[in-house]
Amino acid sequence: MKKYLGIFVLLAVWLPALPAWSMEATSPDKLVDNTAQEVLTIVRQDKSLQSSHAKILDLVEAKILPHFNFTRMTRLAMGKNWSKATPDQQQQLVKEFRTLLVRTYSNALTDYRDHTIKVEPLKTAADETDTTVKTKVMQDHGQQPVPIDYSMERTGEGWKVYDVTVAGVSLVTNYRSTFNNQVRDGGVDKLLKTLVDKNRSLIAADKKADAQ
Repeated sequence: MKKYLGIFVLLAVWLPALPAWSMEATSPDKLVDNTAQEVLTIVRQDKSLQSSHAKILDLVEAKILPHFNFTRMTRLAMGKNWSKATPDQQQQLVKEFRTLLVRTYSNALTDYRDHTIKVEPLKTAADETDTTVKTKVMQDHGQQPVPIDYSMERTGEGWKVYDVTVAGVSLVTNYRSTFNNQVRDGGVDKLLKTLVDKNRSLIAADKKADAQ
């Protein structure tokens, strides 16, 4: 799972390159297909992205965060433990989980700049509110394509992603096991502390790398 998760951010960044009004008028599969080359061009041409974690994070902040439903992703990852958290803890969990995903996987963005993506045509009914966009990442050297599916929901702000399945493994399900173990061992507070500590470590590592 880990070797594919870097692709998550790359493909996720492709999704929201169009403004909100365009998203409402564009089907999810067309949205992925139409915006892929635009963002890939940015990654390929801006060489500074390869050596600046800050610039990579800025790109992710601008393109991915407004169009992913991190609240639903966190709730699904927590599963039955979501109800054990207070409203304040739930807000903190969403914040830390979002930071973890962005910090962990944004560094892989430039590694996949030379890959291409194929999007399967999707028939979405006008009144459909939930769908799955199926894609394949074409790899080099005769390697098998990596299937990546996006679970998406239609909201008042356009289509939003709430789960990503890489090579048959759900991102949300993958984290649910880890979260369950943390809550079982020390409650929601233990999970929050683990997330905060992990994020601090990732931030410190990024700053150190940029300073070199």
